[in-house]
Amino acid sequence: MSGGLRVRQASGGTDRGGAVLERARAEDMEKEWETLRAWKERVGQELDRVVAFWMEHSHDQEHGGFFTCLGRDGQVYDNLKYVWLQGRQVWMYCRLYRKFQRFRHSELLDSAKAGGEFLLRYARVAPPGKKCAFVLTQSGLPVKVQRTIFSECFYTMAMNELWRVTGEERYQNEAVEMMDQIIHWVREDPSGLGRPQLPGTPPAESMAVPMMLLNLVEQLGEADEELAGKYAELGDWCAQRILQHVQRDGQAVLENVSEDGKELSGCLGRHQNPGHALEAGWFLLRHAIRKGDPELQAHVIDKFLLLPFHSGWDPKHGGLFYFQDADNLCPTQLEWDMKLWWPHSEAMIAFLMGYSYSGDPTLLRVFYQVAEYTFRQFRDPEYGEWFGYLNREGKVALTIKGGPFKGCFHVPRCLAMCEEMLGALLSRLASAPAPAPTCSPPAVPARCGVE
Repeated sequence: MSGGLRVRQASGGTDRGGAVLERARAEDMEKEWETLRAWKERVGQELDRVVAFWMEHSHDQEHGGFFTCLGRDGQVYDNLKYVWLQGRQVWMYCRLYRKFQRFRHSELLDSAKAGGEFLLRYARVAPPGKKCAFVLTQSGLPVKVQRTIFSECFYTMAMNELWRVTGEERYQNEAVEMMDQIIHWVREDPSGLGRPQLPGTPPAESMAVPMMLLNLVEQLGEADEELAGKYAELGDWCAQRILQHVQRDGQAVLENVSEDGKELSGCLGRHQNPGHALEAGWFLLRHAIRKGDPELQAHVIDKFLLLPFHSGWDPKHGGLFYFQDADNLCPTQLEWDMKLWWPHSEAMIAFLMGYSYSGDPTLLRVFYQVAEYTFRQFRDPEYGEWFGYLNREGKVALTIKGGPFKGCFHVPRCLAMCEEMLGALLSRLASAPAPAPTCSPPAVPARCGVE
């Protein structure tokens, strides 16, 4: 009799303990919901402000295209036009128009089309040749050519997105033709880039090249089975080339390796760019998801997200170093310890994406850490947009909002992608099964079912 009573008492205690645990879990879910919701609202409002800045200050109404050399208040300080930034802004406007109902208005689309037509008329140095200029005058005369593929890559992205929002096949034809030319330069014959093959130049491969190509594979293959199939092998090749940059028994991601995937000697071989590794990380994550490869997904999170973050985050002042040396020697680049806008934008995307796919709360905590630093240090509450260049302590070093390298791309892409991912997470929270009720069940959304 007494034994039975003790059992019932223990059972009651267990029930009460379970109720306490359920209530605590519900409170945690409510807190998680509120934090995600607050960040979605914050990111969305910031995206609106950033897009408004570029729409107000960057449009060239006379010649088409965009000014990117903008001061803090949006004043144009140089009217040169950089082809890769022209392509990026066309792509960004079209992507916003296509993905967000509130940006689906004629002014945005008309500006994107004007930028696309400017590129069609002037980007290529000697049509019908495909090589694009790096810099043009305001009216479209070529000023400078780079012996790389990047102007052409962003030209391709712009044309493909223009086709998606307008349905005009001429844009898609341009995109596919340029894509095939880029592949030829990278995998068959680079002589068309104009880069001399000097006997002392090491046969090195920068991570930027397979990264950019992998991004183009995703861009052109989206909802297009024919092109996705055409470029499937290229996507696998790009992924393998990027993975070769994990060196030193998995303890370092190096920006440059030999063509056969070995570490190079000297400063070139030791060079690290944490922001680039993180950007490559989310490119690879999307590739792993498309392939249905959870092993690759886990490897990418470990080596291209967590590893560069832990080695690249400044423990004293916060923020990501721009460049590092794998042996902890002093980097030779003068800006090595500066904090730049785009690595932090890429980190926000990478960690939120990693959490969305894996459910690992560590990745969400890092997202919050990077996002708080980024919003606190880079955004300009007075004039809009973000400062691009901070010193190590996080103080503004350059007040410009745009230039030869910063345009309407990394910041709005980051904000747009994060808004979409946060929205998806909140939807999953709302649709997941609720916790078992207690005596006083709290009315809160359900937990995200991604664990």
